Parts: sequence; C-alpha cells; structure tokens
Amino acid sequence: MEIIIRQEQGLDYQATEAVVKEAFRHVEQSDKTEHLLVNKIRKTDAFIPELSLVACLPDQTIIGHIMLSEIKIKYQSEETVSLALAPVSVLPAYQRKGVGSQLIYKAIKKAEQLGYLSIIVLGHEDYYPRFGFREAALWQIQPPFDVPQEAFMVLELREGALEKVQGVVEYSEAFS
Repeated sequence: MEIIIRQEQGLDYQATEAVVKEAFRHVEQSDKTEHLLVNKIRKTDAFIPELSLVACLPDQTIIGHIMLSEIKIKYQSEETVSLALAPVSVLPAYQRKGVGSQLIYKAIKKAEQLGYLSIIVLGHEDYYPRFGFREAALWQIQPPFDVPQEAFMVLELREGALEKVQGVVEYSEAFS
C-alpha cells in the first residue's frame, strides 16, 4: 500500500481530528478525547508544526496522524526539554498494515533533524520497544501521574543524551 507522510497543514485539522476520533473509538483504555487533545496541543507553545505528521493515500485522504510536542523533565532547579509522543492514530481499516510504524519512524527522524534528544511515550510495552523505547525508570525519569512503569517509556535520540537527566515529566497544559 502506497502512503505519503507529510507535515500536517491548517487545512488538514478537521480531517485529522476526525481520524484521531475514529482511531480511538473502540479502544478500551481511551477516554475518547484524543482528538480534543490534538486540538488543544496546537494552541500551546508546546506545539511543533514540523512534528505533526499525517499519513495520506495517493489521493491525499488522511488515514493516520502522529504528534510530538514539547515537554520538560524537571529535577530540582533543572529542566531538560524532551518530546511527548501523543497521540498516534490510524483509521481502523488501515491498522496493522504498517501505517503507524511509518508515522513513528518518520516522526523520530524529524525530531532528530530538529535537534531534540529524547521522546517520552505512555504506551503499550509490547509495541514501542521495537522503535527503541525503553522504560523511563532506567533513567530515573518518572511520570507525573500513576501509570504502570513498563508503559512509561523513553527513546534517546542521541546515545547518552539522558545520561545526566532524571526527574518528573511535566506535560504542557493541553494534557490537563
């Protein structure tokens, strides 16, 4: 299946949010508001347009979306900028066909090009390790809320980038 991954544009916002809403419609662990989160993130300083990507069919129909936004890892008076991968969405008819993986790989590559050093994700412990994510606790990086340790993961975009980093993740106000 041929898909095109490109940066999301303003004209895509409505279609993107519809894809996100549909992608999470039947997900048991979802609160069904991921599409609202995408909208809220776009209105914050944490939004990075270059890291909001859509997957399209050759006719430009949007079938998937990924967003990485800025977060901070805070420890005492120190802050380290990182990225949150949230959410990644693929229409149900196109799931399990590699679209989500292509979006994740492209977002990782783009984040590296932009000079970011790490990405944090709260996700399935059997899915994200294939992209290099490991338990954040290995770096003494903690979530700001109670979640299973194995589901809170980090990816170093440059080896050793988190060597001297520890603390609690602070998400943008869009997540509250």
